[in-house]
Amino acid sequence: MPPPIPASDVLVAAQPLALIAEISAIFGAQDDVVHKTSAVLDCLMQGVGASECGVWLSTPQGMFCAARSGSVATATHELAPLFEQATATTDVLAIRELSSQGKRLGAIVVRMDQGTTPDALAILGIVANLLAPELVRAEQHRHFVATLEQHAREIEDARRFTSQIIDSLPVSLYVIDRDYRVQVWNRNRESGAQGVSREAAIGKTIFDILHRAPAEKLRREFDDVFATDRTQQFTMESSAAGDPRTYRITKTPMRLVEGEATSHVITIGEDVTDWATAQERIAQAQSLGAMGERVAGVLLDLAVPLGSLAAAASAVVPALGEIDSSGRSGDVARPSVDAILRDVERFRAIVGTLLDIGRPALTLKSSTDVNRLIQIMTSAVEHSQRFRQINIQRNLDDAIPQVYGSAEQLVQVLIELMNNASDAMSGTGAITVRTRRGANPADAVVIEVIDDGVGIETALLPRIFDPFFTTKSSEQAAGLGLAICHQILTDHHGRIEVDSAVGAGSTFRILLPAEGQL
Repeated sequence: MPPPIPASDVLVAAQPLALIAEISAIFGAQDDVVHKTSAVLDCLMQGVGASECGVWLSTPQGMFCAARSGSVATATHELAPLFEQATATTDVLAIRELSSQGKRLGAIVVRMDQGTTPDALAILGIVANLLAPELVRAEQHRHFVATLEQHAREIEDARRFTSQIIDSLPVSLYVIDRDYRVQVWNRNRESGAQGVSREAAIGKTIFDILHRAPAEKLRREFDDVFATDRTQQFTMESSAAGDPRTYRITKTPMRLVEGEATSHVITIGEDVTDWATAQERIAQAQSLGAMGERVAGVLLDLAVPLGSLAAAASAVVPALGEIDSSGRSGDVARPSVDAILRDVERFRAIVGTLLDIGRPALTLKSSTDVNRLIQIMTSAVEHSQRFRQINIQRNLDDAIPQVYGSAEQLVQVLIELMNNASDAMSGTGAITVRTRRGANPADAVVIEVIDDGVGIETALLPRIFDPFFTTKSSEQAAGLGLAICHQILTDHHGRIEVDSAVGAGSTFRILLPAEGQL
């Protein structure tokens, strides 16, 4: 039996209620569970005359000491048998389980080298009952804080990802609120001679930043979007960056909460200079083609009477000598007939000049990127009414070399082939524009326009590049389109081929030499 404990070494032997009150005060005064536990252990160790007090927590990997007061370090293997009994004592160790709502959290352990006492064990049980709920609340708080931190990280990751998307867009973008203050300013708005840094823009009114446009004009544009909840779109020309450029400006309403009024306006500026240039080239090519069709039709209408008139005038010439020998005034008729013949030739020359309008004009040639030309051309035509229901696919080989040629004339050829493909499919289906390397330097660049239309009869294939030959009705075409394409490609030291079969579609193949191979 252990010797009695001296009264001087056990502060609570005569006053257990005072110690309990002091410990309770610690639980009430401290907010942080770590400091609270540490203070309770210090008070308990001194109050019961212990050499060590510790709180041990249960984990899937086993028990570990989460807090300790005292100089002695009790090892886990010493406590293992006691943990199994939940509440147990030895000569010097006392253990009380920490549990809440049937869940075992761990245990509080006290080492009393002078032996345990009933008062000390009673106080230890009270401390265990007070500490267990604190540990539960601390764990709940820790989990709550961890959840909040996880959500905050997810929100920040989403914000950063969205910001990267906005910065990666090939457009200038900014967002203003109802006070006209900038809330978003993407990277493209920072670049260029007129760029403004994000730090200088965020929080400022748009009128403080954009000085080229009158403030009242900008205010009216934004107010109209706020008031009508409708998107505005317009184009503008600017030479601020040096060369004249065309920009498409779009102002779109945005709501932070569905169902509420427009709270912000997104403004997007897009450089559409290449697109506008392509549209202009396409319009010119289509206008040229249409004019050529009309002129060719006129020529066909005039060819027959013109030929008849020339034949009739020529037939009169032999008879003029007979008229003169009989004494009649043949030399009066000869000047008239000669005038008719001269005017017929002059008329033929005029018609020939008109026909030249439908032929490709001479233009300057330069190094030309065929893939870029196709990208611009197809991007432009796929938005036109004629190609609205056609799926235009691009399969472009980045390894093909550049060619030396006229971009305008090559666009004219591509437009003609695209139009023919559209006609062959009655406006619906798929057109594939493909580029690849050719088999030799003379045919280094191959461009194919492939459709899944009605195809061309084999017997007609040798004639499709002949002038005035067409498989369409005379009201639709005069048969000059492919002839002009053939002429343009010949002028570029290239050629055009076709593979087609009825019901299997057609493939028109353009072969051009690489730049420097001529």
